[in-house]
Amino acid sequence: MANTSISLSFLFVSALFLGHQVLELEASHHIFETYQTTPKVLHKALVNQAYRTGYHFQPPKHWINDPNGPMVYKGIYHLFYQYNPKGAVWGNIVWAHSTSRDLVNWTAQKQAIFPSQQQADINECWSGSATILPGGKPVILYTGVDSQEQQVQNLAMPKNLSDPHLTEWIKYPKNPLMKATPTNKINGSAFRDPTTAWQGPDNVWRVLIGSRVNKRGLAILYKSKDFKHWKLGEKPLHSAEGTGMWECPDFFPVKTNGNEGLDTSARGENVKYVLKNSLDDTKHDYYTVGTYDSVKDKYIPGKGMIEGDSGLRYDYGKFYASKTFFDSEKQRRVLWGWINESSSVEDDVQKGWSGVQAIPRHIWLDKSGKQLLQWPIKEIEKLRGNQVKWPSRILEGASQLEVVGVTAGQADIEVGFEINDLKNLEVLKEKQYDPQLLCSKNSASEKGEVGPFGFLTFASNDLREYTAVFYRIYKHQNKHKVLLCSDQSRSSLNKHNDKTTYGAFVDVDPANEQLSLRSLIDRSIVESFGGKGKAVITSRVYPTLAVDDQIKLFVFNNGTSKVKISYLNAWSMNKAQIN
Repeated sequence: MANTSISLSFLFVSALFLGHQVLELEASHHIFETYQTTPKVLHKALVNQAYRTGYHFQPPKHWINDPNGPMVYKGIYHLFYQYNPKGAVWGNIVWAHSTSRDLVNWTAQKQAIFPSQQQADINECWSGSATILPGGKPVILYTGVDSQEQQVQNLAMPKNLSDPHLTEWIKYPKNPLMKATPTNKINGSAFRDPTTAWQGPDNVWRVLIGSRVNKRGLAILYKSKDFKHWKLGEKPLHSAEGTGMWECPDFFPVKTNGNEGLDTSARGENVKYVLKNSLDDTKHDYYTVGTYDSVKDKYIPGKGMIEGDSGLRYDYGKFYASKTFFDSEKQRRVLWGWINESSSVEDDVQKGWSGVQAIPRHIWLDKSGKQLLQWPIKEIEKLRGNQVKWPSRILEGASQLEVVGVTAGQADIEVGFEINDLKNLEVLKEKQYDPQLLCSKNSASEKGEVGPFGFLTFASNDLREYTAVFYRIYKHQNKHKVLLCSDQSRSSLNKHNDKTTYGAFVDVDPANEQLSLRSLIDRSIVESFGGKGKAVITSRVYPTLAVDDQIKLFVFNNGTSKVKISYLNAWSMNKAQIN
């Protein structure tokens, strides 16, 4: 990053919170007028509810969604997030704020950004990003909904830079900085979620805003010399037909040789770029890896990259509106993502809360240069308690082994599988397959040749309830095809829950390497990492039988062929101190 000094002259604006509600606009959020206040009688019981997580981030009550503006400042990590202070459904959105020294234990701070400016954000404060300016000064760009129900882009900065917790934020008095006008032809109801800004070789700042034209998703580009006055670029940085509205775009460089992260403005020979978009139509995050022409301000996805739902995803389950940041303390790029609910709105209101954040993940470019790898941050391991360790053993077909000695509902488990016989594989004959449909058709209870084998999590004593995370191996065009599934079809007896089964192909060859599987289990969440982070699936489940001390955890094999467990390590996970 060039050492360019920027002088931002701000005036303190005394903000009066107004709880106005907005129209649905293009955000695809449903407004539930009668559910904007959680019954007070429920509040005392919230912390002891069976489904509340032990080490995933969530506030004590109410609705949360997108992670916003994650950063590290003076050794303190900051997470802002979309929050409804009035109820367990979407609405009345402000920026809540928590801080941490380790990305595991969190302290709540007061709300950082809330409606106050008539022409900028009086009708809610939506998602955005933090940028660290030269000299280490953090600022935030965020979307506001103005008095005309238009989405506009605004600027905020800390009131006191000597405060490492950044407890107070003030807004630029001349907000908004970017808005739809008759001349720029931007749709003011589809114009949101600014990225972290970066500097080009000309020292000019750049930022992306998500948008669309009909069904074409757009990453609109803006430029600024002083971070206060922004001009619309000649063309979007990138666009893709048929992808619909792009929310929460994220654009960042990655090294081609190693797992260290890069500052967002970094450039160089051994650098590729990642563009991630959250698809409003499907609620999936997808990304491509490519190159960036910083002179023409054009992003070019790499050869073979697929745009849209059929392309690469960070996570093939419940995971949306993700945001990365460069952790300058540990020289890594860290990914946050929102895990939404699988329960009904009525159940959410009775719980008194909705939404959690996924465990922060370290992400870097695979040595192939064609996809990202993800792994839970190292710090989460400090919560590990008693360990169970198995020696190598054979897992016979149609068998299951209980993992005893750990708290099955709050655990971290990792297994390595070896397959010695790959001769009698099921054959996939079509040219292309949808992995999610394959997983739905061939569930954990459907016996195969090699697989399904993996974990039965949140299992009841009688196995009427379980969430299965498993591999199944096929032959496809004379190559091995490894399928990772998270089968929720028997996750709960509650018929109102979403019990979608998820699936992804994992780019590993079982003839030459072990199949690793790690799951973080946390009371109503199973985050599973296949192939050392090549594919990730997050499930949100609400069993009715397998709760508290009635939860069982198994390693199973429902295939015909034997499977070797080369190693198994499992730990009970202690509760984090969160808010």
